[in-house]
Amino acid sequence: MSQPLLQVENLTTEFQVQGEWLPVVQDLSFSLDRGETLALVGESGSGKSVTAMSLMRLLPAMQSRIRGRVQFAGQDLLALNGQQMRAIRGNSIGMVFQEPMTSLNPVMKIGRQITEVLQRHRGMSGGAARAEALRLLEQVRIPAARARLDDYPLSFSGGMRQRVVIAIALACQPDLLIADEPTTALDVTIQAGILDLLKTLQAENGMAMLFITHDMGVVAGMADRTLVMYQGKAVEQRATRELFAQPQHAYSQRLLAAVPLLGAMKGIALPQPFPLADGGASQAEDALANAPQQGASVLEVNGLVQRFAVRSGWLRRVTGQVHAVENVSLSIRPGETLALVGESGSGKSTTGRAILRFSQPQRGEITLCGEDMRLARPDRLAQLRTRAQMIFQDPYESLNPRMRVGEAIAEPLISHGLFNKSTVGAEVDRLLTRVGLRADMATRFPHQFSGGQRQRLCIARALALNPALIIADEAVSALDVTVKAQIINLMLELQRDTGLAYLFISHDMAVVERISHRVAVMYQGEIVEIGSRADIFENPQHPYTRRLLSAVPVPDPTQPRPQVELVADLSGPLKPLDYQSPERQYRQISQQHFVQIATET
Repeated sequence: MSQPLLQVENLTTEFQVQGEWLPVVQDLSFSLDRGETLALVGESGSGKSVTAMSLMRLLPAMQSRIRGRVQFAGQDLLALNGQQMRAIRGNSIGMVFQEPMTSLNPVMKIGRQITEVLQRHRGMSGGAARAEALRLLEQVRIPAARARLDDYPLSFSGGMRQRVVIAIALACQPDLLIADEPTTALDVTIQAGILDLLKTLQAENGMAMLFITHDMGVVAGMADRTLVMYQGKAVEQRATRELFAQPQHAYSQRLLAAVPLLGAMKGIALPQPFPLADGGASQAEDALANAPQQGASVLEVNGLVQRFAVRSGWLRRVTGQVHAVENVSLSIRPGETLALVGESGSGKSTTGRAILRFSQPQRGEITLCGEDMRLARPDRLAQLRTRAQMIFQDPYESLNPRMRVGEAIAEPLISHGLFNKSTVGAEVDRLLTRVGLRADMATRFPHQFSGGQRQRLCIARALALNPALIIADEAVSALDVTVKAQIINLMLELQRDTGLAYLFISHDMAVVERISHRVAVMYQGEIVEIGSRADIFENPQHPYTRRLLSAVPVPDPTQPRPQVELVADLSGPLKPLDYQSPERQYRQISQQHFVQIATET
């Protein structure tokens, strides 16, 4: 019998916290054969990402210690010196990290970051490496890949950055790919293509995968075996089909019970909370949503246009424009949730940022609480922004790494004069508790939290000023399914109690179905369909909307993964300077349901 490619025995990882060693992963053991996929699942903070970082020896040596045995292809990784380990990283073992912006060098062009790996590990010449980098970007479905080689990470959306990270990880055709939430930032159509790509490479090269995810639909379609982690320990490890059919551990049962199912809201008019398996059903019933309030809208957007200049050549002349947002119009009433869905790079996040004037749109009207955001002077704009807060896509980018999280939450409360330094502590404690964190965590720094916990900190900070509108940009994408259900229920409860409105930007269609009153579908910077939740999910009209819904992975390993034909048009939003956007027409299907009419060519 052949030896496993990866054999982990009694892995224990500890962090030094305030002079004491805190165990984060305890006595973890598993094996992984060539061509096999093992899924690592569990709540945020359970030790999944720390396990991956321990295997790759990427934890800071002075603040951590790792014990146990990690045997990879006949070598004990924990016994190798730094030079030997560097030869393995990126070559024999590839890794996709959880947060793409922290994985990419912000001051290095994307093409250079890929060619660097190819030249270092595969010995390619500059020209060959650039050609291979282009092929890799096209393989992970980056639109206008040739032009994007010379762009910096800042010009990519979160989902597109994640695709670049996947391309880098696959560049050296590794024997083992450790993928930490590799499809979290991707819409379901692109996710389907990436998963098919990984499966194809696995079949061709015998690549093994350690797949860390909280998407149980992805687990069902990808993993041969699944290991469930809870509080740093393995509580269950079984064949995936067996685990889904009959979970043994209480936490595994809760995890599967909390999985949102597409179609569960059929025939239900208003958003509904998730039933919680830990006795939260009655609490969930108390959070039943109200219908949106009548009267003036919290937000009105008409004809919003956001374009970015593209410069090239030695003189950095403007040679084109990225048409990120084209003639977007929408409105949100008090107590209403409008979900904005679409593929990564479609303009969802740019729309949210433009509404708050984090960028300067070229055209359009933005009315927040009756005032025109585009005409507001800087001092008035600062006041208006207290009425609309944003939860950003990347939680690590949103938090100052040198500031304790309690200080980060207190900062807007103090700067706007709502509390002083002596009284703000109690409010910070209340906000932390409200989002499911302990009050004593206020003294920690962001790096001491998992990705999901960092996102909860961002939600607490957004709630601090009691806004009328929250723009939530993938606010629950980094959370495991149990915590995600709790946060969605919290958002519904806040909406019911305060009339809070949400612009909910997401690619998780099952969550969108649960939380939204209305849904707008974006494709290449334009809204192609908008309607009530029932209109979009039960009567989709636009071809892209249908593709989006058909690509949602089913959390059932006995069902085949959806076969999705990806959108053929990969021209992307990059256009020449003389390009004129066609005037779009919409067809009314019902009172709230409008679909873009296809342009004749």
